[in-house]
Amino acid sequence: MEDGTTYRGPGFGADGVVEGEVVFNTGMVGYPESLTDPSYYGQILVQTWPLVGNYGVPSRRIADGFGVPLHYESNGIQVRGFAISELQKAPSHWSSEGLLEDWFAESGIPGIEGVDTRELTKKLRIQGTMLGILAKGKALDLEGLRKRLGSIRDPNREDLVRPVSVPQPVEYNPQGAPKVVLIDCGVKFGIVRNLLARGAHVVQVPYDASADEISSQSPAGVVISNGPGDPKMCRATIETTRTLLDTDIPMLGICLGTQILALAAGGDTYKLKFGHRAQNHPCVDLKTNRVYLTTQNHGFTVDGTRMKDFVTSFMNLNDRTVEGISHTRKSVVGVQFHPEASPGPYETGYLFDSFLEKAREYQG
Repeated sequence: MEDGTTYRGPGFGADGVVEGEVVFNTGMVGYPESLTDPSYYGQILVQTWPLVGNYGVPSRRIADGFGVPLHYESNGIQVRGFAISELQKAPSHWSSEGLLEDWFAESGIPGIEGVDTRELTKKLRIQGTMLGILAKGKALDLEGLRKRLGSIRDPNREDLVRPVSVPQPVEYNPQGAPKVVLIDCGVKFGIVRNLLARGAHVVQVPYDASADEISSQSPAGVVISNGPGDPKMCRATIETTRTLLDTDIPMLGICLGTQILALAAGGDTYKLKFGHRAQNHPCVDLKTNRVYLTTQNHGFTVDGTRMKDFVTSFMNLNDRTVEGISHTRKSVVGVQFHPEASPGPYETGYLFDSFLEKAREYQG
């Protein structure tokens, strides 16, 4: 760890040395979805739930009607490393087709078990998110690794979105309606699945697509996806969003997409002490006063005191941070949590219904 703390344990997966931002997830289930979530790109993930791998690795052949895998959120593991308490090596589940350790080995990513992950999580909660090094292999040079601690590059200073965005547009369900352009900043498959399940025609475009390129698609709505890193690094996406905000096209921002909306409107974002990563964050709808349990994965959030043309629509009941924003005049909303869930809970999926309803009205 950045502060010099060292944890030792049996390794699994591939041999190697990786660096990254060390973050924790308090979810009890959903490790395949978390490991493949592009928002974790550049990070070493700590799982607080003590037993991981008990239901194995699900088959990619299990997919929706459009061929999008149901239990994966991208095409492969996105974390740089994985730290857990206990690895289950004899999983049991009807959907499993392999072992977690084999999946990591095939993906070239190291992991470590035997770590007191709850003690580690307490450290991160008190001191804040840290940088760290995870090393697996024989005859590791511990002193050499310690000397590297002062030179670990903060991944949030890098353009983390480019490697997890599609290089060219991808089209789904061309016979569907309404037509939605999805700006891919590291989108989870769950967002694609939810739009397709509601009949939409989806065109997934790179994160740096221009406003003119998006407008040429004649969309009825635009979704700005989740993704990794500091939203202020997404300069091209912010500029595109700023131009789109001058139109009346309905827009939906999810996680990073919400932060991009705020920045494009002249607002500000800041880094949370240790972020929100789990499937149990309570958020209150400030209009209805109804509370929802939500899936979350973000290290940055919107500064609610500096928003322009937007008001706070959802608030996190754990730390009172902004969880949703809504434009004061236009059909533009953003939520920090994940209405697509993946894994659950699924109770905020109505946000997709509301967005597509606005898109159909705009199209009409």
